[in-house]
This record gives sequence, C-alpha cells and structure tokens, in this order.
Amino acid sequence: MIKVGIVGGTGYTGAELLRILAQHPQVQVQVLTSRQEAGRRADALYPSLRGHTDLCYSAPDVATLKGCDVVFFATPHGTAMQMAPELVAAGVKIVDLSADFRLKDTAQFKHWYKMDHSATDLLSEAVYGLPELHRDEIRKARVIGNPGCHATATQLALAPLLAAGVIETDGIIADSKTGISGAGRELKLGSMYSETADMLKAYAVTGHRHQSEIDQELGIVAGGPVGVTFVPHLTPMIRGIHVTAYARLKDRSVDLQKLFEARYQNEPFVDVLPAGDHPETRSVRGGNVCRIAVHKAPDTKTVVVLSVIDNLVKGASGQAVQCMNLMFGLDETLGLKAPPLMP
Repeated sequence: MIKVGIVGGTGYTGAELLRILAQHPQVQVQVLTSRQEAGRRADALYPSLRGHTDLCYSAPDVATLKGCDVVFFATPHGTAMQMAPELVAAGVKIVDLSADFRLKDTAQFKHWYKMDHSATDLLSEAVYGLPELHRDEIRKARVIGNPGCHATATQLALAPLLAAGVIETDGIIADSKTGISGAGRELKLGSMYSETADMLKAYAVTGHRHQSEIDQELGIVAGGPVGVTFVPHLTPMIRGIHVTAYARLKDRSVDLQKLFEARYQNEPFVDVLPAGDHPETRSVRGGNVCRIAVHKAPDTKTVVVLSVIDNLVKGASGQAVQCMNLMFGLDETLGLKAPPLMP
C-alpha cells in the first residue's frame, strides 16, 4: 500500500483528495494536516466522508510526513516549496496542487504570485502534471506541479491543433467559465451566494495567473511562442470549467474531428464527443474526465473547441491522483473510474 500524506486537508481540493483516495485500492492515507482544525475528525468537517475515513487533522510536521511515500500539498501558494526539499531528500514524492512547481521561469512565478521561489533546485526537475502532455516524464518524477483548472481545460482544447500545426499561433482566444468552488472554501464576499447567484461576470481580464501556464505549456507543444488571449468568467454553479477556444485555421480542409479523435483515442480521461455535439459541465461533475467537441465556425476558417472539466477533479485532485498512479507504476485510472454525477 502507498502511504499518503495530505497537507492542507480542510479545503475543497483536500477533501476531494480524501474522497477519491477512499476508494483507491492501493492507497492508505495516514497523515492529514491542518493547523486550524488539528484534533478534529475529517468527517466532522465533511460529513460526506462518514464511514470512509476515521482520520483526524494534525498540525503539519515534516518528521511525520517523512513516513509517507507521497505527500500531496493542497495548500496556498508558497507552502509546498518550503517543505518539499526536506521531504524529497528523505525519499518522499511530492504532488503539489498549488502553483509552486508549475512555472519554470522564476521571474514569471514572482510576477504572478508576488514571492521569490525558495526551492529552485527542485523546481528545475519538477514535472508539469498534465498526463496527456507529459506522461513519460511524470512516471520518473519526484516532484509534480499539478496544473491549474483553467489551464488544464484550455491546453487539452488547443494542444492537438498546435501539435499538428493546423492553426495560426497568434490571435488564439480562450474564453473560460468557472464554478464558484474554484475560489476555495475560505469565506469571501465575492463567493457568497447573494453575490454570485443569478450572475455572470468576467474577472482578471488584464491578466490571470493561469495565463503563464498556458503560455509555457502550449509554447512547448507548438515549438515556439503562442499568443493566447485568456479571459476567465465566474458563473453561478458550484463545480465546472467550460472553455470555448477560438483559433484561425491554416488549412480549411483539415478534418478536425478526425484530428481530435486520433490524438485522444488512447487517453482514458479525454472524451472526444461526436461531431456536432456540445459538452455540458454537468456531464463531468465529480468525474476525472475532460469532454471535448470541435466545430468549424460558419466562416470555415475559424475552429471552435469546447472543453469541459470538473475544476476540483480533472482540474485539481483527480488529476493529482492520476499523476500519483503514474509515479508509482500503477494503472493511471485506479481510483478514478467512477462515472460523473447526474443530475
């Protein structure tokens, strides 16, 4: 059994890790940390976990975490890079759900997250945890920087087109809608029901943190800089990401459906829908799957890709478990096969 520690177990992504790992046949969660809730049972904070875990929260302690095979960090940005070096030196693998190990450029990290990176040696070897792009590297990694939710849905929508060289690399637009759980469990005015119900609004139009991930990873796919205008929007739903991506085709005759089906035919967690279909966020709720549909606009020179995920699963904790499975040589679908929830 793989011995797991979760640092930061009181937020939505930490609770989602517990939910997923409770049904994982090769995992035992033995450390669950929270300074604020130390001594309290996890199922008291999240009653949905009753009967699935008897763990209590404890204060973070590196010595205790060293007894784990892998530690997930479901923490604010800046926490994982403080604790990871000592854990990795002790042979513990790291999957970080924050942004500490996503960006290779430390100047970009400081620009977006307003702090210096304190573990640059580990950053240099860390692998960006999107299996559809970096599966082989993830298998050999000691440190994973788990992707952001917007970045995941956007990259899966655009990567096949850029890899095939069938679209222009500038003038790309990614319009992303997100559920409120993406803001976390902390009490904030902008996350209150009366502030978010019956409402749709854009935010971070002049620059969102996930832009840097999108630029970094799609640039690798394209073999050079990619110009993506990314704008997120907050919607009155709890879970879900819906990205609508637009790009200009170099060749109007390309069979887009065939291109996407070929690229993702062996991917267990990417579902390319039939031609003409439109994915819904509710069709991925609670599941570690990205559903994609590709269309050609009426002008025949614009490709429109629709990409939906659950921001807490494929956009966070489910993808983190998928990476863990790969790191330990397991079937990457273990613990992740449950179908999404409808209605």
